[in-house]
Amino acid sequence: MNLTDLKQDDAADGVATLKRSIASKLTYTMGKDPAAAQPQDWLHATALAVHDRLLERGMQTEAAQARQDAKRVYYMSIEFLIGRSFTNALLALGIQGDVRQALVELGVDVARLPDLEPDAALGNGGLGRLAACFLDSMATLGLAGMGYGIRYDYGMFKQRIVDGRQVETPDYWLARGNPWEVARPDVQYRVRFGGRVEADGERMNWVDTHDVLAMAYDTIVPGYATDATNTLRLWSARADREFDLAAFNGGNYVAAVEAKNGAENISRVLYPDDSTLAGRELRVRQEYFFCAASLQDIVGRFLAKYDDLDLLPEHVAIHLNDTHPVLAIPELMRILIDEQGLPFARAWTIVQKVFSYTNHTLMQEALETWPVDMLGRLLPRHLQLIFDINAIFIESITEEYGADVDLMRRVSLIDEHGERRVRMGYLAVVASHKVNGVSALHSDLMKQSIFADFARMYPQRFNNKTNGITPRRWLSQANPALSALIDERIGRGWRRHLEQLAGLRESAADPVFGLRFRAAKLVNKQRLAQYVQEHLGLTLDPTSLFDVQVKRIHEYKRQLLNVLHVITRYNRIVADPHADWVPRTVVFAGKAASAYHMAKQIIKLINDVATTVNNDPRVGDKLKVVFIPNYSVSLAEIIMPAADLSEQISTAGTEASGTGNMKFALNGALTIGTLDGANVEMRESVGADNIFIFGNTTEQVDALRAQGYRPGAIVEQDAELRQVLEQLRDGAFSPDDKGRFQSIYDVLVQWGDHYLLLADYAAYVAAQDQVDRLYRQPEEWTRKAILNVAGMGGFSSDRTIAEYAEDIWHARPVDLAPPPERRGGDRRAPDVSGA
Repeated sequence: MNLTDLKQDDAADGVATLKRSIASKLTYTMGKDPAAAQPQDWLHATALAVHDRLLERGMQTEAAQARQDAKRVYYMSIEFLIGRSFTNALLALGIQGDVRQALVELGVDVARLPDLEPDAALGNGGLGRLAACFLDSMATLGLAGMGYGIRYDYGMFKQRIVDGRQVETPDYWLARGNPWEVARPDVQYRVRFGGRVEADGERMNWVDTHDVLAMAYDTIVPGYATDATNTLRLWSARADREFDLAAFNGGNYVAAVEAKNGAENISRVLYPDDSTLAGRELRVRQEYFFCAASLQDIVGRFLAKYDDLDLLPEHVAIHLNDTHPVLAIPELMRILIDEQGLPFARAWTIVQKVFSYTNHTLMQEALETWPVDMLGRLLPRHLQLIFDINAIFIESITEEYGADVDLMRRVSLIDEHGERRVRMGYLAVVASHKVNGVSALHSDLMKQSIFADFARMYPQRFNNKTNGITPRRWLSQANPALSALIDERIGRGWRRHLEQLAGLRESAADPVFGLRFRAAKLVNKQRLAQYVQEHLGLTLDPTSLFDVQVKRIHEYKRQLLNVLHVITRYNRIVADPHADWVPRTVVFAGKAASAYHMAKQIIKLINDVATTVNNDPRVGDKLKVVFIPNYSVSLAEIIMPAADLSEQISTAGTEASGTGNMKFALNGALTIGTLDGANVEMRESVGADNIFIFGNTTEQVDALRAQGYRPGAIVEQDAELRQVLEQLRDGAFSPDDKGRFQSIYDVLVQWGDHYLLLADYAAYVAAQDQVDRLYRQPEEWTRKAILNVAGMGGFSSDRTIAEYAEDIWHARPVDLAPPPERRGGDRRAPDVSGA
């Protein structure tokens, strides 16, 4: 019986087949008695049953890709924030109803199951979530794609709030196993560190290394409404010697397991604390570890089918998601030169045709650089190759522009100022045939700032690909109430063709539709209020305006500006408690990097302000502040549909794109934001009258800094702002430690206010006053919210990936229809035409 026959049998009696499969997995795979099985057991068994169907699709997809000799896209990212897989798999397979019915007939409480699945702790923020959306879209569009990353044992960390402070605890998301992955002990590669390089004539030998093994774990990524799937391959570190028996028998039990533990530390935790030399070294080891394993895998897969490495660019595209995977460039050079015997020039030509790179930051300090001494100690052969690449690059500049020493200094891959460092972003630009930004504004600024010289030298290399999000997870899955309403009005096709949301524009002024739209929003707000009540013991009013800022805690994202407005609002209410205030609930969530002291101080300030505001009887329900711990994908799926107002308030010119802004608007929130990142394009799509834009533009920010920005002068002229800052300085919100927030006051007033919070404060408060006035008009607010949803068609990750495939990777969808001799009846090929 072939896979097609199996799938036709399943379709014939879906619920009965699922029941048999779930019961079989529970009993024979997990060894559980159905009578004694707990909800977690039923979830695991159901996941295994569903996973079998994904594996069938995966085999079919692999066969079609091989049959059609499809070009393969390898997406390399240190993060993949995929969230929970259970509900996403059911949605993609279209079997939610069948699974629900099967479990009901098995006597299982279906409602409890999804929440029992832990989020896969494989990422932290927007970078990882973007990568997850992209894998979803690559599968949905039928591209032959594969993601490569690290299988972190503990992820980043689980965030707890203790006495208002962030406390990091291990997030062992694999404690109960992961039914969605397949261990591949047959796919292991040796990854080398240290040692030295010996010359053997023209050949270089990397010897005396300390090795670890990288073992593959595969997760099937299903496409929506198609049989196509892709694979996320994650690497787990293993010692090349699992156990030192001689040491153990000699009584040295510590030494017996030392090598094993040391090797496996590489894949323990995402983003180890890099405030120490050991932490920075572990970060480099992590990055090279997954690059080395992935490149060996990619080249090995290619050579299994082809024997001419010059054909590699025709069949392989490798995409670098930010600078973390950039060590893949010298690694591929090493493989081609040292292992395959290619001359340097030939290898370099291949490399430049294979790689492409996405930049995600405009801040020079956020572009990774690594000390030459460290790389020379950990990766001596790769450092040699980087110097060789730099030499031919500088030589080409001299030929083109003459002996311009200043230009050479600016663009050299080696920063010679102070401690010599390798500029990883520059290496990515020099080695890639395409370099893209992630919003129109970001791409323009990237060419004007951090990569200005390169953009002048290689103008054809730079392009824009505005980020997008998958509507399957971020509307269909996260917001069933609104999704059902949209389905009723324009049909279900928007899940694959998000531009169809434009059909909602004519409903924006329909009072009946508006009433039902508000009812759907209220359902989501009640769900979030229930979550907060159950987990934090705080009662929220679902009829209040839910004002939400959820994202990584960082000074440039300006959660602190939001807090300044909260305190301003608090002061106004206390001064006039009997006025007709618009009730508002301000929601924060997000993690601060473990070594980022100021970000942790901001979290503490938010919680201290919340304690004061929420317990002041003069305020009552007019204002509530809540910080929800341990922000994650699954938590975002609860928060975002509930938001009325989306805070996207970064300093203009600092946020590359943002995707939270898109998720909020897709779920019917209005945006308050600066003209930064994708906010610019969102304003164009939803209409300038349907978004609250405030603050200095990128050009104005540059002008303020150039003329000598003086935040103290702003404070002197604004009594309301001065009161807020003095309250912070004097301990109004920290009576137990009056000097607790002196450092925040100093950063804003005395030390330059680098992110211009005070320069934008008055405009921000004025925009918040506009928000209040509009919220008093529920019909008009709803009309604008509907227009926001209707305007989000261009922000699908399907559109983004289709552009990558066409302009950068030159890859086409695979036709999953079986060959004619295997087709039965009138079985039709799935739709893989894309967005």
